[in-house]
Amino acid sequence: MTPARLIVLLSSLLPALAGAQATPAAPHARSDILAAATDIVHKARYCTLVTLGEDGHPQARIVDPLGPDASFTTWIATNPLTRKVAQIRRDSRVTLLCCDAATSSYVTVLGKGAIVTDAAEKARRWKDEWTPFYASGANGSDVMLIRVTPIRLEIVSVERGFAGDPKTWRPLTIDFPAAAGAQ
Repeated sequence: MTPARLIVLLSSLLPALAGAQATPAAPHARSDILAAATDIVHKARYCTLVTLGEDGHPQARIVDPLGPDASFTTWIATNPLTRKVAQIRRDSRVTLLCCDAATSSYVTVLGKGAIVTDAAEKARRWKDEWTPFYASGANGSDVMLIRVTPIRLEIVSVERGFAGDPKTWRPLTIDFPAAAGAQ
């Protein structure tokens, strides 16, 4: 983190550190939050996908997602034999964490994971960077997609004006109510 970014971050925390009441930030437009979150995901390139293991422990791994799209749905290619596929089939709750280290910004998506094997959908959602890992590309039986449908999004990006609560550090959060009931 550059000294200038550190100063910006610390200055956003000063009211809480000094014990003063922080002035509530003006509400942000949902479209601005989603645009910033999309930018962070693209700049991060690699993200961490968390599923729930058989023993109930969270299991994390690095993935290279496609997206998010306009509804903030994100797609991930994977081998059908991986643990994450079995874990998502058993419990669809997933978390996707994307961090843009250059700006100390991050986005966390809590959502529902779904396994997608449809050939047309795989072709439509294919990302060229995935090709070296799958011999037959989108047409192969050695690849399937994970669709992550968001339920809640959390974002921290001080440089974009999306700082967490100065006292609790709780990030700025938006909900996707239509997805909350989706299975």
